[in-house]
Amino acid sequence: MIKKIAIIGSGVMGSGIAQSFAVSGYYVTINDIKEELLNHAQNRISENLSLLMEEGALTDLEKQGALANITYSVDLEGAVRDADFIIEAIPEVIELKINLYQQLEEMIKPDAIVASNTSTFPISQLMEEASFADRMVITHFFNPGHLVPLVEIVQHDETKPEIVKTTMDLMRKIGKSPILLKKEIAGFIANRLQTALMREAFYLLKEGVADAGDIDTAITAGPGFRWAFTGPIEIADFGGLDTWQRVFDNVSPVLDQSKEAPELIRDLVAEGKLGTKSGEGIFTYEESTVSQKINERDRNFIKLGKLKMEKEEVL
Repeated sequence: MIKKIAIIGSGVMGSGIAQSFAVSGYYVTINDIKEELLNHAQNRISENLSLLMEEGALTDLEKQGALANITYSVDLEGAVRDADFIIEAIPEVIELKINLYQQLEEMIKPDAIVASNTSTFPISQLMEEASFADRMVITHFFNPGHLVPLVEIVQHDETKPEIVKTTMDLMRKIGKSPILLKKEIAGFIANRLQTALMREAFYLLKEGVADAGDIDTAITAGPGFRWAFTGPIEIADFGGLDTWQRVFDNVSPVLDQSKEAPELIRDLVAEGKLGTKSGEGIFTYEESTVSQKINERDRNFIKLGKLKMEKEEVL
């Protein structure tokens, strides 16, 4: 029975994951190395919950309940000692993760499940020097973690089947849509699909086929509109596999085949133009514009989440 959750790392992903559990009635302890980081997480979670209230997805009573379910601690051992399920959401630095797992071996309960939110490292590498591979999984949430339903689950060769089942069930209980990878592969599923699409998008931009705004609209008003409810494989079935055979045969030979990041991205990174974090990337951003866009994005995600939930209830 999973009752207590520990989240190690209080950044955007860690706090979003913690919020998902707290809203669903679980007791959560968020751990980080500085009180200042935990204070930022507490403010972020409160603002996120307020936005859910404004959109009618949460009541004030539910917000207060969620806030009461979360504690914050710089004491790693105290945070994980009684936890039934532990999610590591620290920076993507392999040395930091391996060091953390070595510490956890001396602190956690013998039946505690340990998970990583990594989007970079294979689980076999994460467990090279740890002794709890039999109860280790990757639970890859997507940003914003409290709003996007997808969680990719990756198991180790030694992970017990009951650990995988418990993890899948837990993700469903907090309103997520977990998917299980049957084998280890770099980038998992969603990021592989996303990278393939973005590679072609930057190729079209470089070739001057359309400007950046129109390329984005080609997705948000076209395939992206459909993808919220119908995936690419089912779309192929609906369109006719004979039709899609012709599409592949005609289009595949002229798609971009680059094996590294687009030159445009490399040039902008070299100039220090990193996107919203620097105020300029492909587009130019004012600080107030970024906050407004994130607010609008999250409101739309909340509305889409409610719509998808209503659709599932009907089914």
